[in-house]
Amino acid sequence: MNKSIAQIKEEFIQAGEEDWHGLYEKYHADERAGVRSLIEKYRKKEEALKKERIRLAKMRCYEEQYSGCGFICGIDEAGRGPLAGPVVAGAVILPENCEILGLNDSKKLSPAKREALYDEIMDKALAAGVGMASPARIDEINILQATYEAMREAVSRLEITPDLLLNDAVTIPGIQIRQVPIIKGDAKSVSIAAASIIAKVTRDRLMLQYDEILPGYGFAQHKGYGSKEHIEAIRKLGPTPIHRRTFIKNFI
Repeated sequence: MNKSIAQIKEEFIQAGEEDWHGLYEKYHADERAGVRSLIEKYRKKEEALKKERIRLAKMRCYEEQYSGCGFICGIDEAGRGPLAGPVVAGAVILPENCEILGLNDSKKLSPAKREALYDEIMDKALAAGVGMASPARIDEINILQATYEAMREAVSRLEITPDLLLNDAVTIPGIQIRQVPIIKGDAKSVSIAAASIIAKVTRDRLMLQYDEILPGYGFAQHKGYGSKEHIEAIRKLGPTPIHRRTFIKNFI
């Protein structure tokens, strides 16, 4: 007796990617529209995966170029521009040829996708570190120096000492490790992209907590950035301890 379409669908769901071709052959003679549609769906999925792997291969060009250097660490930050909250840096060392599908510049990803990738990165990374500088520290030493400080802290928290840093655009002072600054590196390097996601998710989670502690400012929505609603809230309610005084002096 022929299997039902639901049974065949479950077979595809349970099969690994390497088994799809066998299922195409197994059911190629089945003329039912539901089966034809299912096979077409998985063929498109297979083609999308092929394109994604080509994209990721291009994003490994720097890791491959410096593969002889030892442990390669990607560095990036989140939160240089907001009016409130810390600046957060991420540092990530991925295994050689590590595959994390969908890995990209955190700004190009949805919050749900970033959260899912965060978990996968933390699971697969050889080492990951996070550093941050508070709003008060940003006011004290300026945002650029505070960003460097957060990056140094992120590197210091790695369980493995890296041999090379791939940085998103900057050269970090006060670090003796060899550095390679890459303009728009979070879209060109898997290591930097991973670091950007770790930094962004860490910071966003903090801002959600601040939203509960300091209601009325909308931190959960704008994450501290200078939206119209945020600026209006500052003018109406006044600044909070997590606002950067040097960033909001024109609003108060």
